[in-house]
Amino acid sequence: MALIEIRNVYKIFGTGRAEETALDLARAGVEKNDLLVETGCTLGLKDVSLSVERGETFVVMGLSGSGKSTLIRHINRLIDPTAGQILVDERDVLELSPEELLAFRRGAVSMVFQRFALFPHMTVMENVGYGLEVQGVEFVQRRRRAMRWIEDVGLIGYESAYPAQLSGGMQQRVGLARALCTDPEILLMDEPFSALDPLIRKQMQEHLIALQRDLKKTIVFITHDLDEALKLGDHVAILKDGVVDQIGEPEEILLNPATDYVREFVRDVKRGRVVTAGSIMTPPRSETTGPTVSLDTVLQEMLPKCIESDAPLRVVDDAGAVVGAVSRETLLRGLADHTGKK
Repeated sequence: MALIEIRNVYKIFGTGRAEETALDLARAGVEKNDLLVETGCTLGLKDVSLSVERGETFVVMGLSGSGKSTLIRHINRLIDPTAGQILVDERDVLELSPEELLAFRRGAVSMVFQRFALFPHMTVMENVGYGLEVQGVEFVQRRRRAMRWIEDVGLIGYESAYPAQLSGGMQQRVGLARALCTDPEILLMDEPFSALDPLIRKQMQEHLIALQRDLKKTIVFITHDLDEALKLGDHVAILKDGVVDQIGEPEEILLNPATDYVREFVRDVKRGRVVTAGSIMTPPRSETTGPTVSLDTVLQEMLPKCIESDAPLRVVDDAGAVVGAVSRETLLRGLADHTGKK
């Protein structure tokens, strides 16, 4: 059962009768630019439906203006839809009373923003523990829990520092620790690493992957970077002009782009970082005696073993049983880019 379900959501930015007219036109198939010309209203989302499973990282990817940030803000009702449903744990958040919505935002869901959104007059310790303070958690317990997350994100020794004394990457670690400190079930991350330089961004991606391996939070992650989406996401949704072009696992999107728009996006992706042994393997042969790799080993990690071994690599499942083989020829075909084919 999905933890988050978004059902047939439309978002029109407009007022009064113009908004109602724009909604009718959008439902009739009028495109974003035409809608703006005819009604003066902006189409944010058009008939968006998706499901996010409990414990997965679901990435919403798109260029500026695609509607991805609008979409994520519907989950905690920073934005209300013009039409449609937003269900969290089978309950429509649009039906929450003001008191229930406040409790939902304070406990069940936390958000990490692109520009850190730290309080400049608070120390790292105070920023991380702020959500607990709002919840009324007493000082000693609040400090203990905040220290645990400061340690987890690698900021021990900086608990008394102020945001202005930290690098951008360190500030984003504080933002992540603050979001996790209240132990939310859902973590909303709106382009959290896009303001960081490439090296720090890569480190934060790896850190998030390591944390998620242990925490199993339900994460909705927004990005405009397809490499980041494919690296982090269990599932990826690609938006264009408020419409979902494709939803799938990273490999599925890379190997089977559904539209020309998606095909153009994936054209320059480094396939070796995404495609796995399980997707390119051939049936096992009894004489296969080479080194073993798991089903989810990516091609980039397999390449050195393939070069060093004269025999095909053996692909094994979680129980250790051989389920396939990958030869050098198969690996090279897997690394080749066939996404231009239709």
